[in-house]
Amino acid sequence: MNIWLIMIIGGLITFGMRFSLIYLFGRFEVPETMRRALHYVPPAVLSAIILPELLYHNNVFDASLGNTRLLAGIIAVVVAWYSKNTLLTILVGMTALLILQLL
Repeated sequence: MNIWLIMIIGGLITFGMRFSLIYLFGRFEVPETMRRALHYVPPAVLSAIILPELLYHNNVFDASLGNTRLLAGIIAVVVAWYSKNTLLTILVGMTALLILQLL
């Protein structure tokens, strides 16, 4: 019973925090500089998640050409740059990783 209580309370706290920000942003005018800054948050967070996965293998920094994750990531970046298509980028990146790991 304690675990359910903790999960419900944690969910309510999370909901309350998110709802309060949505409510506040609806009531106040957000300055233009803040809007521009918030525009860069998703790419920064995504980079912070993905970059360590590409460069660290078994907790060792590996920026060599033998790093299949890094090579697949570079291929995905090139596809993203030219196509501007998220789904195509994911598919090509995952396919490249699979092929590179099989070789």
